[in-house]
Amino acid sequence: MNKEDKSRLFHSLFFPSTFVILLWIIKLCEIVFHKDLSTYGVLPRSTKGIVGIFTSQLIHADFAHLFSNSVPLIVLGAGMFYYFKTLGYRVFATIYVASGFWVWVSARAVYHIGASGLVYGLASFLFVSGFLRKNNYLLSFSMFVAFMYGGLVWGVLPLENGISWESHLLGAIAGLFAAIYYRNIGLQKEKYTWEINPDSDDDVDFDWSGNPPQEIEIPKNNELNNVQENNSNIKINYHYIESNKNQ
Repeated sequence: MNKEDKSRLFHSLFFPSTFVILLWIIKLCEIVFHKDLSTYGVLPRSTKGIVGIFTSQLIHADFAHLFSNSVPLIVLGAGMFYYFKTLGYRVFATIYVASGFWVWVSARAVYHIGASGLVYGLASFLFVSGFLRKNNYLLSFSMFVAFMYGGLVWGVLPLENGISWESHLLGAIAGLFAAIYYRNIGLQKEKYTWEINPDSDDDVDFDWSGNPPQEIEIPKNNELNNVQENNSNIKINYHYIESNKNQ
């Protein structure tokens, strides 16, 4: 692994790992100071619950709940930032805020906490992006996501009490929305030499100023004749040096 690959891998792991560490710090502080932060979750359609749009995904019921979200957050987050170095931050923010807002608008009137909606959003974004962008590397990672986290699909159904299936479903929809909305930004399908159209404007050479070359209009035959007639009176003197035959 060269220096560039190491730097890219470090960048892909840095933000997801930092976010997960923050989640653990919040949970530890909750335990140490005997605080219950569940009231900072999303309480749909209430003024008090609006703050939960931004804080609910930072709060977890217990360590088992937190651990179940930590591993996929790091894996999926690292995958997203590896393939979308700059766009990843916008996608993360879009899923984070959109899923929280949609839960506040439409979910059951109970407190919703946990980062599982974000997990579903990242999985949805990566899976759908692989097909929309038709990039072989990203598509391979999409297959990995489907293999590792395909079971998440059952979480969007109201099958178990005490589980915010609304957060799962709306998080997945937020990821789908982000994949479609940002589909033309960042990583795209690889182009091979035989796929390049020589007549396409994409292959036009540009000069050093960044401007395309100017088209030169070639005069017709009658125009050339007129030019020659107009220049018939021009005399041309040729200067040359005679060679020295004695040399």
